Amino acid sequence: IWPHSWSPILVCSALRSPLSFSVMKSFALFALALGATPAHAVVASPVGKTLQLLADLQAKILKEGEGAQKVYEEFSEWCEERSKTLQNDIKTGKAEVAELQAAIAQDDATVGALQAKVEQLSGEIAIDEADVKAATEIRAKEKDAFVAEEKELSEIIETLQRAIGIIEREMKGGASMLQLKNAASVAQALSVLVSASAITTSDASRLTALVQSSSEEDDMGAPAGAVYESHSGGILETLTDLLEKSEDQLDAARKKETQDTHAFEMLEQSLKDELKYSNKELKEAKEGIAAASEKKASATGDLGMTSKDLASDTTALADLHHECMTKAEDFEAETKSRGEELKALATAKEALKENVGGAEDLSYGLDQVSLLQVARAGSGITSRAGLAQFEAARIVRDLARKQGSTELAQLAARMGSAISASSKLGEDPFAKVKGLIQDMIEKLEKEAEADATHKAFCDKELAETNEKKADKTAEIEKLSTQIDKMSARSSRLKEEIAALQKALSELASSQAEMDKIRAEEKETFASNKADMEQGLEGVKMALKVLRDYYGKDAEDVAHEYAKGAGANIIGLLEVVESDFSKDLAEIESVEETAASAYDKETKENADEKASKEKDVEHKLKESAYLDKESASLSDDRSAVQAELDAVLEYLSKMEGECTEVAETYEQRKGRREAEIAGLKEALSTLENETALLQKRARRHRHGLRGGAALGA
Repeated sequence: IWPHSWSPILVCSALRSPLSFSVMKSFALFALALGATPAHAVVASPVGKTLQLLADLQAKILKEGEGAQKVYEEFSEWCEERSKTLQNDIKTGKAEVAELQAAIAQDDATVGALQAKVEQLSGEIAIDEADVKAATEIRAKEKDAFVAEEKELSEIIETLQRAIGIIEREMKGGASMLQLKNAASVAQALSVLVSASAITTSDASRLTALVQSSSEEDDMGAPAGAVYESHSGGILETLTDLLEKSEDQLDAARKKETQDTHAFEMLEQSLKDELKYSNKELKEAKEGIAAASEKKASATGDLGMTSKDLASDTTALADLHHECMTKAEDFEAETKSRGEELKALATAKEALKENVGGAEDLSYGLDQVSLLQVARAGSGITSRAGLAQFEAARIVRDLARKQGSTELAQLAARMGSAISASSKLGEDPFAKVKGLIQDMIEKLEKEAEADATHKAFCDKELAETNEKKADKTAEIEKLSTQIDKMSARSSRLKEEIAALQKALSELASSQAEMDKIRAEEKETFASNKADMEQGLEGVKMALKVLRDYYGKDAEDVAHEYAKGAGANIIGLLEVVESDFSKDLAEIESVEETAASAYDKETKENADEKASKEKDVEHKLKESAYLDKESASLSDDRSAVQAELDAVLEYLSKMEGECTEVAETYEQRKGRREAEIAGLKEALSTLENETALLQKRARRHRHGLRGGAALGA
C-alpha cells in the first residue's frame, strides 16, 4: 500500500532505474521512514557526512590550536616574568659580588698596613725597652759609684773633722803641743798625734795620703802642700782646706747624683711614655687586624655564597632561555603543522564542494530516487528545486539556531518568504534566495574583515603600549633604586657626620679640660717651685752662717761655743738641703713630664681634630652631591612617572575598547567562519541544484531529439 501522496508511476520509474541493491534497500527504508517523517526531512549523503566530518575536524583542530595558544601565551608570560626576575637577581648578585670584592680588597689593604705598623711598633718597643734596660743599668752603676764615693767622702770628712778638733784641742795646751810645733811635716805631725793616741793609725794614714794627694793635685807634685810649716797653724789650715775640698767634692757629687737621677727619671719617663703609647697603638693595630680579618672572613664567606647564588641564577637563566626557546620552537612547529593540516582539510573540503556535486546528485540525489519528487498533499514541495530551496532554508535556520544568530534566523525567514513569493509569481526562486545568501556572506565577510583589522590594531597598540609601560616601569624602578641607594648613602654620611661632629665636640671639651688642668698644674708647679727654691735658699743661707760662725778658731770666740751641737745642726741642715734639692728636682721632673704629656696629647688632639674636620668636609660635600643628584633623579622619575601615567591612561582606554568580555575575537571569528561556511554550503546546495537542473534539461532535450529520430 503506497502512501496516498506518492504516484505509482514515479514508484515504477524508480524501480526501473539502474540502482544497486543496496541503494534500493536504502530507498525502501527511506520510503518507510517517510511515512512517519515530515516531508522536508533529508538524510545526509556520504559526501555531506564527509564534509561535516571535515568541518568538525577543522573545528576540533582550531579549538586545540586555541587551547595550545592559550597555554603557550601563559608559558611565554611565565618565561618573561621568570627571566626578568633572574636578570634582576643576576644584576643584584653582580653588584653584591663587586661590593664584597672591594670590601675584601680594602680589608686586605687594612691588614697589610696594620701588620706593617705592628712590625714598626714592635721594633720601636724593642728599642725603647732596650734603652730603658741600658739606662737602668747605667743608672744603677752610677748610683753604686755615688754611694761608694759619698761613703768615702763622708768618712774622710768625719776623719778631718775629728783630726781638726784634736789638733785644735792639743794646740790649746796638750802634752803633744811642743812636739807638733817641732814637726817638720804634716806626716810627722800626724805621727805625733798617733803616738799621743790622739788619732788612730788608720786615720793618720788616710789623712797623710789625702794631704799628699791634695798637694799633687794643687801643684803638679810640688812639695808645698806636703812640707810642714814650722808654726802652730800650718797643719790646721792644711786639714781645714782638705775638709772644705772634701765637703765641696761631696756637695758636687750629691748635686751630680741629683742631676743624674733627674735626667734618668726624665729619660725613663719619656721612654715609658713612648712604650705606653706604642703598646697602646700596637694593641689597637692588633685589634684592627683581628677586626679586619674577621670582616674579611665574613665578606669572603658572603662572597662565596653570593657567587654561588650568582652562578646558580646564571645557569638557571641559561636553562630557562633554552627551555623557553625549545618550547617556542615546538609551539611554532605545532602551529605550522596544525596550519598544514587545516590547509589540507580546507583543500579537501573545497575539492569535494567544487567537484563532487554532480556525482553526489547522481549517486545519492533525488534523480536516483524519483520518489522524493513526490510531494504529500499540501506539503508545498513538488519538485527537486523546491526540495533544494527547502534544504538551503533548513541549513540557514539550523545554523541560526546553532549559532544563536538573529540575523541568520531573519535570513531564513526571508528565504522562505522569497521562495513562497517567487512560486506564486512564477519567478525564479533560486536567484532571489542566492542573492539573499550572497548578501549575508558578503556582510559577514566585511564584518570579519573589520573585526580582524580592529583586532590587529588592538594587538599592535596594546603590545606597543605594554612595551612602553614595561620600559617606563623599568626606568622608574632603576631611578628608584638609584635614589634609594643615594638616599641611604646620604643618610649614612649624615649619621657619620653627626658622629664626627659629636666626637669633635667631645674632643674640644676634652682639650679644654686638659688646658684647664694643665694651667692649674703649671700654676701649682710655679708656686711649689718658688716655695722650694725659697726654702732651699734659706737653708743654704743658714748653712753659710753656721759654717762661717762655727768654722772660727776657738781663740777668736770670747766664750766656749757649742761647736759639736752646731756641727750636728749643720749636718741636719745639709740633709734638709739635700731633701729640698731632691724634691725640687722631682717637682721639675714631674712638671716636665706633665708638660711633655700635655704637649703630646695636644698634638694628637690637633691631628685628630684636623683629620675629623677633613672627614666632615669631605662627607658634607659628598652628602650635598648625593642630595643634589637624588633630587635631580627624583625630578627625572617624576617626569617618567608622568609619561607612565599617560601610557597607563591610554592603555586603560585601549583595554576598554579592545578587551573582549562577552565574546572573544577567536570566538567571533569561529562563529563567523561557521556562519559563512554554512551559508556557502546552503549556496552550494542551490548552485548544485541549478547546475543539475540545467544538465538534466540538456539531457531531456537530447533524449527528445533521439526519440524523434527513432520515431522517424
